[in-house]
Amino acid sequence: MYDAEKPRCLLSHPADSPHNLSVGCDPKLPLGCFTCGGKTTVRRQDYLHFHCTTCDVKFHEGCQTRPRRITHPYHLQHPLTLFYRNPETGIISNIIPYSSPYESDTSDPESNSSGEGKSELVDIIPSKSDIIFDKCTWCGKDFKGDVWFYRCLICGFCLDLSCALTLPPLTIANPKSHHHSLLFLPRPLLVPCDACGLVNALEPSYACFQCNYMIHQNCIDLPRVIKITRHHHRLSFTPFGPPLISLCRVCYKEVDIKYGQYSCQHEDCSYVAHSKCATHKNVWDGTELEWETEESDENEDIAPFKVVGEDLIKHFCHKHHLRLKKHDGFREAEKQCRACVFPIVSHQFYHCKICDYSLHEVCAGLPRKLDHALHKHRLVLDPSPLHDYRNMHCSTCSRAFTGFRYKCSEKICQDRTNLNIDVSCILVPEYFTHKSHEHPVVISTSYSDTDEILCNACQGTCWQPHIKCTKCDFAMCYTCATIPNEVHYKFDEHPLTLCHGESTGAKCVRKN
Repeated sequence: MYDAEKPRCLLSHPADSPHNLSVGCDPKLPLGCFTCGGKTTVRRQDYLHFHCTTCDVKFHEGCQTRPRRITHPYHLQHPLTLFYRNPETGIISNIIPYSSPYESDTSDPESNSSGEGKSELVDIIPSKSDIIFDKCTWCGKDFKGDVWFYRCLICGFCLDLSCALTLPPLTIANPKSHHHSLLFLPRPLLVPCDACGLVNALEPSYACFQCNYMIHQNCIDLPRVIKITRHHHRLSFTPFGPPLISLCRVCYKEVDIKYGQYSCQHEDCSYVAHSKCATHKNVWDGTELEWETEESDENEDIAPFKVVGEDLIKHFCHKHHLRLKKHDGFREAEKQCRACVFPIVSHQFYHCKICDYSLHEVCAGLPRKLDHALHKHRLVLDPSPLHDYRNMHCSTCSRAFTGFRYKCSEKICQDRTNLNIDVSCILVPEYFTHKSHEHPVVISTSYSDTDEILCNACQGTCWQPHIKCTKCDFAMCYTCATIPNEVHYKFDEHPLTLCHGESTGAKCVRKN
């Protein structure tokens, strides 16, 4: 009986009781490997092999992923034959070139006398073709360099090895996302997926013809209930939305009500997000909460200070009481906020008279625990001094800092990433209008490692979270986004204001 957990023999038809491969250990394969033709294994560590008792074929380890002939779900009507394209001539051939560490058995009189390790190909007539097949029919990507690929000898269908290794089941009996069984669609889906609303021809897709329902394979198991740090309530998956024009609260682009989405089920809460935006690896922590009891955070004490008198507080980060006082431009010029490490220039700030400890009023109010768009886990405020110089750089803007920082509350995340976010980055709103751009911008963490996004300010590449425009291609890295709009220079009595556009740099602005 076929076991989906074990490797499948790719020669077997996916729709007709597929076979499993069994594992063996033998330095010799008398009939040769069905892929490379080699009969003897040179290295002891390569004695492991796979065999299919139904098809009566054997493979070296690694060769079982590319047998010379397969029947693939992407092209069920005809078998596919393994071909090799010569990188120098560009000519393709189904004569498989010899590859170490496997070789033919020279003591066998029926073996290839040339000693090149090739055996006679079974049921395939060696031939060469002047026709150049240079593109995978399924994904549309070009073949490059030293290429192995599968080709249909009847209709010319081609499949690269990466697509050939994708083996979607033909039927999903009890899908999580639909009340009927789903059938594999052996054609690229060129219409929007009903679960995510996106068109992705490269992804295997399934259909329910009773309901005219089409869905990507990766969308079948979308979680029903999740929690993301961008919203204080849980979000539930819904197959379609109410007839209202709504913006996704992750990317701030319009949500099409015809397709699946995540929305808040609390009364008077209209939060909604695209399926792919809400479940992005940098937005959602991967925990499904469908059967979990929702716990309220209202009873958790996250307040950073307690009021102990008129304009007097006891902050958790300092042993003395702090008093709210008005700024004196002359006497307070040298004071510095211990949280953000910027000079005290605001009209009011908290100050300790005993040890000259100061905090901006905004910085003093930073919560001890915080859900923020910059990270998928809850963050914890850490005011302790930094003793390790390796941890003195913000994980978001890459600047060195010595003030307060937010760290991830999950230990596994602390061990892997050692996340540290400074106060300046935390204070950037999730959705706002930057002075350098006419449209609203939003914090973006839904980026790919292959994306090359250029900062419009410094022209550098945004490798980390950044802010981007909701209407055009404008983007800005956090290093540029957190530059103060106004600074005080010790050799100028007037503040310097940051300029944007053609007149770049800082200029002195005299205030009467």
